[in-house]
Amino acid sequence: MLDQPNHSNHPEQRSGEPPAKAQRPWWRSWLLWLFLVLAVLFWVLPMFNISLFSTTPPEVPITYTAFVDQVTANNVTSVTITDYSVSGVTKSPVKASDGSTTSTHFTTTVPAFGNDGLIALLQEHKVAMTVESSGTAGIALWLNFFGLLLPLALIVGLFWWMSRRTASSQGGLFSFAQSKPRVYSGEGRTETRFVDVAGVDEAKAELVEVVDYLKSPARYQRLGGRVPKGVLLVGPPGTGKTLLAKAVAGEAGVPFFSMSASEFVEMLVGVGASRVRDLFDKAKRSSPCIIFIDELDAVGRERGTGYGGGSDEREQTLNQILAEMDGFDPRQAIIVLAATNRPDVLDPALLRPGRFDRQVTVDRPDKDGRKAILLVHVRKVPLSTDVNLDILARSTPGMVGADLANLVNEAALAAARHNLDEVNQACFEEALDRLLMGLHRPLIMSFEERRMVAFHEGGHALVAMLTPGADPVHKVTIVPRGQALGMTQILPVDERHSYPRSYLLARLAVGLGGRAAEELIIGEVTTGAEDDLQTVTRLAREMVTRWGMSNRVGSVFLGGERHAFLGREIGLGQQQEYSEQMAAIIDEEVQAIIAERSAYVQQLLKDHRPLLEHLGQALLERESLEAADLKAIVFGAEAAHEAVPSTTQPESALSR
Repeated sequence: MLDQPNHSNHPEQRSGEPPAKAQRPWWRSWLLWLFLVLAVLFWVLPMFNISLFSTTPPEVPITYTAFVDQVTANNVTSVTITDYSVSGVTKSPVKASDGSTTSTHFTTTVPAFGNDGLIALLQEHKVAMTVESSGTAGIALWLNFFGLLLPLALIVGLFWWMSRRTASSQGGLFSFAQSKPRVYSGEGRTETRFVDVAGVDEAKAELVEVVDYLKSPARYQRLGGRVPKGVLLVGPPGTGKTLLAKAVAGEAGVPFFSMSASEFVEMLVGVGASRVRDLFDKAKRSSPCIIFIDELDAVGRERGTGYGGGSDEREQTLNQILAEMDGFDPRQAIIVLAATNRPDVLDPALLRPGRFDRQVTVDRPDKDGRKAILLVHVRKVPLSTDVNLDILARSTPGMVGADLANLVNEAALAAARHNLDEVNQACFEEALDRLLMGLHRPLIMSFEERRMVAFHEGGHALVAMLTPGADPVHKVTIVPRGQALGMTQILPVDERHSYPRSYLLARLAVGLGGRAAEELIIGEVTTGAEDDLQTVTRLAREMVTRWGMSNRVGSVFLGGERHAFLGREIGLGQQQEYSEQMAAIIDEEVQAIIAERSAYVQQLLKDHRPLLEHLGQALLERESLEAADLKAIVFGAEAAHEAVPSTTQPESALSR
């Protein structure tokens, strides 16, 4: 529906980011990593008796008994005695005490008592002796101490370095409590304008006052006027609520703070409320400005419907939003825009005057609105001369801006698949079939099954064309697409929002046409009418319980209210609001309506059986029939029969 402007020249600025700093020299990062690697080597390698700068073999530990045996065997050439340890060199390699390694350099521990004969033994076997003072041992002790202290120093230094980097880029190591909205201001402010928004003229008209207030707040304040603090954009998904908010900011030329409501809530208790406070503080410093909260129902649901009570993190976040919106200074030009698809589940405190006290409905576009939206999205698409946007707008009832944007994109992809230089009407038709009916599904069916599908879809189409008040048939196909083996596509003539009883009865007749055609031509019924029966039964029950279209039940609403509990919509009161006798009457009335429509359809198809057979054979031969083909088959044979214009309906297809 909306054409997103190109912001490539204005990168998005995150709130709280410091100004850009000069780039650090490359050698500083390399020097840090070199220091870390060398420190690890100095710490780890000595554990395995590996020296980085010594060319002598590593010393292996041996027992004192093995040392004495080696001296007695004249295998020791020299020793170094330090307090209670002896290290030395042998003529031939000796094994370590655990037998893992061998070396000509060894070390052992001398017992504190009972070693008076060691010096004499060494002198007897002519072993060169060197005695080191305890001061040298003290140095070794300090070296060992620093070797143990080095890993701790490295961990502390690494933690300090990471905290400094985090502080310079994100405002601190514990910045999770700060909000991080997407900020459009200054050179990077949004360039979306109201001209980029189509199909929601009523919503744009309501937001003009908000834009005027942000441009010149003094004009309203001097007369004592007060623009609503909060404006709630309500509408189905894809209608363009977010882009409307950006258009308001773009028209007013003020900073635009955008966040999703789900970004407030975290596992840590109190983080959501802290982020709300931080967001509003940033907005107050940038006044006048706009705060936009998307998907408000993520935190704004009615309190008391979940577990945790007042300690629930979501409810604490909601309480903080309520408090911040109450604390606005009237002189501060700050407006909170929010968007939601579910206004019915919001807490009443959010919707009271002084908070979100104005609701702007962003509804589905009508035919003219859909054409305007298509004009926005085809600006950059090369179109062929045969493209008719009026037909496309009439062929897409119920579609919103996101659906129409997807339609244009699928048409462009179809043109690329066919190696075309321009997007023609056939590409749009192919894209529309793809969106409404799904991908073409190659499925091998027997002739009997194809015949059954052809007469089933032919029954839908023939009943729709012969029943007064029914919508016209746009296309019939027996090509399997998605989950359907065939489909009858029905399009409205005009846009209406209220449906008379005669029109609903016509819809019931069209829905029952497939089952009646199967029974008439094939001679038995199949499972192919399951979706049709579900639709027909639901519609008939709503006629009786919700719209008062039954003489026996009368003008009474018995449909039950819809409520939200724990995020799910449930129906309440449907069994408590009326008695068992009334429930039986409702069932009887639903069955009576469906039975009357079924009898009408069966008689209609019997009276026009040759047309039904002709239509079924044409579908078997050609697989798909357009509206012109259907009129030639039906009205060409019965020239006296005239097509009756009909009202609109939201659902555009009946499928098997």
